[in-house]
Amino acid sequence: MAQQAQQKMPTGISSLDPIIDGGVPMGSVILLLGDIGGGNYEFVYSSIVNTLNSVSPVADTGAHHTPQINYTTFTRTSDDVKQEIAKSFPMEDATKLKEKIRFDDLSEIYFENSVVPDDWYSHGDIITRLQKRADHAGVLAQLSTSLNTAEPNSLIVIDSITDIATQCTSPHLWHNLTGLLRGLQRISKQRNLTVYLLLTRGILKEEEEREIADIVDAVLLFRWEESSGARRQRVMYFEKFRGVMTHLEERDLVKFAVRISKSGGFEVSNIRVVI
Repeated sequence: MAQQAQQKMPTGISSLDPIIDGGVPMGSVILLLGDIGGGNYEFVYSSIVNTLNSVSPVADTGAHHTPQINYTTFTRTSDDVKQEIAKSFPMEDATKLKEKIRFDDLSEIYFENSVVPDDWYSHGDIITRLQKRADHAGVLAQLSTSLNTAEPNSLIVIDSITDIATQCTSPHLWHNLTGLLRGLQRISKQRNLTVYLLLTRGILKEEEEREIADIVDAVLLFRWEESSGARRQRVMYFEKFRGVMTHLEERDLVKFAVRISKSGGFEVSNIRVVI
């Protein structure tokens, strides 16, 4: 168990991984909570691109690269996500996005009881759609089935918790969602799954946002702040990180200024000391 606890998965962010001793602890469920445009999506895209561009393990850190990336969407198509990643950050070989990432598109279940016309999200005929609907057990159940098929040591991206949490308006559905996240927190340790949960800040009720933050192992907060000259600047906080926070606080490393560029991707451009 001690050896397992020391295993790290590089985020792929070259300016961040050395600060956290090679990467994040494998088995972590990490909430990427961001203001709109705050950088949480760019963190994920940059992490994926840099991970796929890497060809060798990180030496002398105990870290190694994830063998599989699972990307789950509820409202977006896999082509949309791949095009956005490819447009945002250059890749040495863009075909890796297709070959190395397993996309799970759960939009047919997500939209099936909505006002959205069938042909906006499904290309099957009506018989096929009805058969699929008969087999569907709900988006949360389908998500758990999808997660259950992930290979050990995988990186999982759920895009996004915002999409499914806003559908869980009844106490029963909210209980199911938080129960699923608690179960994910347990199984991630057993299978060394590293999970990124994308959530947009300020859409859910504050108590709902805090409950999700309490369940996960880590909360990375991506925010806009006013800097000198009234310019807006992205910053990233380690609001919580079990097993890593004490190390960071000993070195006063909790809050970072962030720069995002097409050539460099998501970068920690400046380290700010907590006052």
